[in-house]
Amino acid sequence: MSTTVEQKTRPVADGRHPAVQFIKDNATLIALLVLCVGLSFADSSFFTARNLSNLARQVTIIGIISIGMTMVILIAGVDLSVGSVAGLAAIVVTMLMQYGLGTWLAVPITLVLVGGIVGLWNGWWIAHYKIPSFIITLGMLTIARGLALTLSGGSSIPVANDSFANLGGEYIGPTTSAVILVLLLGLYFYGLYRSIQQTRKFGAEVRMAEIIPSLIVVLAGIALGFYVFAGYQGIPIPVAIFGVIAFGGMYALEQTRFGRRIYALGGNEEAARLSGIDIFTTKLIVFVTVSVLAALSGILLASRLNGASPNLGTMFELDAIASVVIGGTSLAGGSGTIGGTIIGTLIIGVLNNGMSLLGVSTFYQLIIKGFIIILAVWFDVLQKRR
Repeated sequence: MSTTVEQKTRPVADGRHPAVQFIKDNATLIALLVLCVGLSFADSSFFTARNLSNLARQVTIIGIISIGMTMVILIAGVDLSVGSVAGLAAIVVTMLMQYGLGTWLAVPITLVLVGGIVGLWNGWWIAHYKIPSFIITLGMLTIARGLALTLSGGSSIPVANDSFANLGGEYIGPTTSAVILVLLLGLYFYGLYRSIQQTRKFGAEVRMAEIIPSLIVVLAGIALGFYVFAGYQGIPIPVAIFGVIAFGGMYALEQTRFGRRIYALGGNEEAARLSGIDIFTTKLIVFVTVSVLAALSGILLASRLNGASPNLGTMFELDAIASVVIGGTSLAGGSGTIGGTIIGTLIIGVLNNGMSLLGVSTFYQLIIKGFIIILAVWFDVLQKRR
């Protein structure tokens, strides 16, 4: 009997009890759950399927940018131009459509003209001339915003195109959404099975104390997905796009040589260079990626709004950086995950949505988010000192 008890309560490698370690490793997820529960009590309309579906759609705009921003911060950089790039892309895509181009031609052209060129510009200066990313992207912030104002003449540009409006406003049907959620659950169990098999193959111990909490979180997430998407109008198309990009980002960082180069570069650039990693190409790809994703976010937002204004995307960089930092990615580089960023994005989105429901002024919302960024960085510093 005593042996059984010892096995159940055995601490993990660093001396912590599994429950304590789980809380430490999932602090942001727990904070998100507490925030959601608190807002549900504060406003009964928060936890409705309609509000959560709208929240998911709103979160995708910042979430897509945050995927790219995670890669930038992982290499110890920052991109302050993403909000302005999103605004410029929105103006360009709406202008192209006014000139008669269809959705499926205007969108890729905008991604290349705005996202691709801006990313190459930023990446070239940063990687080739070793100028701090803060300086280059700060300059691009004003350049892109100025271009948006110039092209639009300082006024909004409307768009009347059904296919373009569907890109940001339509849903995947409830039945199809339910099938997608079931497939995702099946993929999770398949991945879990493969992971357990690999662990046993190498003679390592399968720690159920670590698997069970994660399993509960996934099952709860799928159940929430059924409640929100299958029970309402389905998965919004922007949410599906965000899901594909997030999965691609996770795979790139965790399963590819390029991802390992990003972590190595962020951990120690000189050591990465000496080990043969192409620093220039890696940085260039990272900054092109974040700019293209920022342009895509601007396009999706313009689609949802049926038009664009030159001020669209203002302060997006703040929300994206906050999402990444809150999600546990270190501003010093070399440490962080896309999964953490998604949770950070949800926290920012829930905060924005909840404060709006409670009637909190936009000015106070900015103050609160600023304090949250400071606290997240402070927590990161404390973690490094231990």
